Amino acid sequence: MQITPVDLRIIDKEAANVYEAIIVASKRARKINDENKIEYNSQIATIPAPAVEDDSEDIENPAQLQIALDFEKKEKPHIQALNELLAGKTKFRYK
Repeated sequence: MQITPVDLRIIDKEAANVYEAIIVASKRARKINDENKIEYNSQIATIPAPAVEDDSEDIENPAQLQIALDFEKKEKPHIQALNELLAGKTKFRYK
């Protein structure tokens, strides 16, 4: 896995305070993660349960495995939130 550093000066251009921008990105990442979790659970719920449940055997369900692999290929929520912030798609204001 490759780690890509983010220059804080780039974040500073999008927000008045770098630390507040990071908080905004983290809150957006939590929201994205919650949306992904709801989507994942709804897709898993459509898969029928196996007919015989035996604790001794570990039977893999190919449909469930495919859904899990699709979600692993998605961009991680924190990276997606940071990219949205840098692109100017995330707006925030004070209450």
